[in-house]
Amino acid sequence: MKKIKETVLDFFHINIAGDRARWVKKTLFALPRGLRILDVGAGETPYKKWCVGQEYLAQDFAKYDGAGDGVGLHTGTWDRSNIDIVSDIVSIPQPDASFDVIICTEVLEHVPDPVAALHECRRLLKVGGVIIITAPFHSMTHFAPYHFCTGFSAYFYDEHLGRKGCEMLEVTPCGSFFSVVAQEVMLIPRFCRRYAGIFYAVVSMPFIVPAILFLRIAMAFGLGSSELLCFAYFVRARKQ
Repeated sequence: MKKIKETVLDFFHINIAGDRARWVKKTLFALPRGLRILDVGAGETPYKKWCVGQEYLAQDFAKYDGAGDGVGLHTGTWDRSNIDIVSDIVSIPQPDASFDVIICTEVLEHVPDPVAALHECRRLLKVGGVIIITAPFHSMTHFAPYHFCTGFSAYFYDEHLGRKGCEMLEVTPCGSFFSVVAQEVMLIPRFCRRYAGIFYAVVSMPFIVPAILFLRIAMAFGLGSSELLCFAYFVRARKQ
């Protein structure tokens, strides 16, 4: 079933996790070696393997267990064994200007005060250091009760990084209005089954197939629609 889902998503060019991983990998591989890197909200440390030749440290509050409170979407399991620093993200016990690079991926929506989290990241960065961020612009409830915001616009980063002493190097949208809608339409049977019952999941199918075929065509021509809605933004900024 998982393979079928991945095949369908690939056909519609919807692979958010894959797009994010490729971008983070490319960004990390472009860095010079010998840097000190802090991965904040590192979770299961998926990017540690791409930090070869670097001094890598992982920070997390280490409270999410994969089950959460059972509301919304969860992973089922969660490995917290590779965390080096267990702390609140707004109070990390490291000196000022002690890291060359900070990674913060899919974290800000799980922080009660994301602006304070960015302030702490800036504190820890050396002048000339780079912060690498990914966060949703559009998301469903996940990892509850640690889910405090559905997403962040490009203007959020301009305001809280660009206007606060960082040079914005990249703010890249992932997806577009049409790909977001296509994903949500494809999820209708799944959530009908979960919340309304199998009957509604079956009844929905004749309406969904033509809709997603139309959206697949619209995706090819509506790339500029990311200014209206997208899945996420991938961000790089340098501390000045």
